Amino acid sequence: MQIDKLRGKQLDQLFDAILTLKDREECYRFFDDIATMNEIQALTQRLQVAKMLDEGRTYTAIAQESSASTTTISRVKRCLTYGNDGYKIVLERLKEKNEE
Repeated sequence: MQIDKLRGKQLDQLFDAILTLKDREECYRFFDDIATMNEIQALTQRLQVAKMLDEGRTYTAIAQESSASTTTISRVKRCLTYGNDGYKIVLERLKEKNEE
């Protein structure tokens, strides 16, 4: 995993902090404080791209709808195909939540 290079007490504290958030409003407040608008938009865009790739959408359609570059789309696709299944875990859980 790429993130293993950053693994340690500080990253653990960040993840533990995120895991303490109880609802969407707390997420808004925390991420507003901890990240820039550009960082939040980049993360949001990557998740949107992952969802669209998972749905079988084409690069062209994804680029048009999300405004993501083909580089970003390719990176997300590589993570979906060869990554650590982080996107897959989240996308599956979101699907399950939406079916409830």
